[in-house]
Amino acid sequence: MAKLTKKQKEALSKVEKGRIYNLEEGSALVKEVNTAKFDASVDIAVRLGVDPRKANQMVRGVVSLPHGTGKDVKVLALVTPDKEAEAKAAGADYVGLDEYLQKIKDGWTDVDVIVTMPAVMGKLGPLGRVLGPRGLMPNPKSGTVTMEIGKAVTEVKAGKIDFKVDKYGIIHAGIGKVSFDAAKIKENAQELISTLIKMKPTAAKGTYVKSIYLSSTMSPGIAIDSKSVN
Repeated sequence: MAKLTKKQKEALSKVEKGRIYNLEEGSALVKEVNTAKFDASVDIAVRLGVDPRKANQMVRGVVSLPHGTGKDVKVLALVTPDKEAEAKAAGADYVGLDEYLQKIKDGWTDVDVIVTMPAVMGKLGPLGRVLGPRGLMPNPKSGTVTMEIGKAVTEVKAGKIDFKVDKYGIIHAGIGKVSFDAAKIKENAQELISTLIKMKPTAAKGTYVKSIYLSSTMSPGIAIDSKSVN
């Protein structure tokens, strides 16, 4: 294991071993234990009592964080010419169709979200091998395949994120930056967790929210009491 720096040791000492914090304390602490010199992301990991291998226990969806993610989200709008002006007006970073399909085919994926329209989805099928593993494939469920291109771009830019349970039953999401006020981190976390609770699959048995951890890019994880998130 790599040797801890003085700063990292100091950060670790602030997180009491075995202690479970309420969401308000955790949101303040995650700012304190950050050791990165840059404005690190604040991440949340929520372990759910689901078996993601079963289709009826798959948890995926979207949530609009009240305070955004603090990240400048790069959006590519793959649209027909009649929709280009709408996408540009909404703030899409890249707008076009065939030239970008070719770029993706050649390995370019320097975007965070791709928004497209139903008529174009057929052209994206062959690019699934490139887009799928990077989580870039547009999806009607997350609102990124739509005729309302302008609205989709605006929402993504404003802090709408999509989430999906991984094979271990954990949801990972970026919910802000360490420069955010603790109250904003808390409210973003609450919004995501309450969305997850609303989406509890009927087939899920036992404890649904098993654990919640908050961390920043280079910090120890902080255990959060799931009962404090109401």
